[in-house]
Amino acid sequence: MKLVFWAGFWAFLVDQATKYFVVHVLALREVGQIEVLPPLLNFHMAWNKGINFGLFADGSDIARWILIAIALLISGFVYYWVTKDRPGKLGLIAAGLLIGGALGNVVDRLLYGAVADFLNMSCCGVVNPYAFNVADISIFAGALGLAFWGGSQKQA
Repeated sequence: MKLVFWAGFWAFLVDQATKYFVVHVLALREVGQIEVLPPLLNFHMAWNKGINFGLFADGSDIARWILIAIALLISGFVYYWVTKDRPGKLGLIAAGLLIGGALGNVVDRLLYGAVADFLNMSCCGVVNPYAFNVADISIFAGALGLAFWGGSQKQA
């Protein structure tokens, strides 16, 4: 279970460090956007009060607490699942990534009332209007990893 802890720890730490850097050091909250490597990578400040792509973002305090509870329940379930049906190394890392990313977004909701999204990537004439963060990447990679290497599929 050390792999779950360390993967989650690093996903959480990198997520929170990058958010702190762009929100407070680069003052993206006030600036709004910074072109880093246009159009491939830009920082666009977006406060997401809902889930992916701003779904269920009514801004109510009850919705915020429901989303916090859901993230904590999912994190707890994933941890329970990998302790009962222990996957291989890649599955444990995937579980840690998912849990660390979910907890990173929980901390945002507690501190800011919304998730701090700032990464925006576009390419090849396709303009992406959405922003995301390191926690979102970790959650996606963790869920995908668990689909491939979770549970009884003890590979790698």
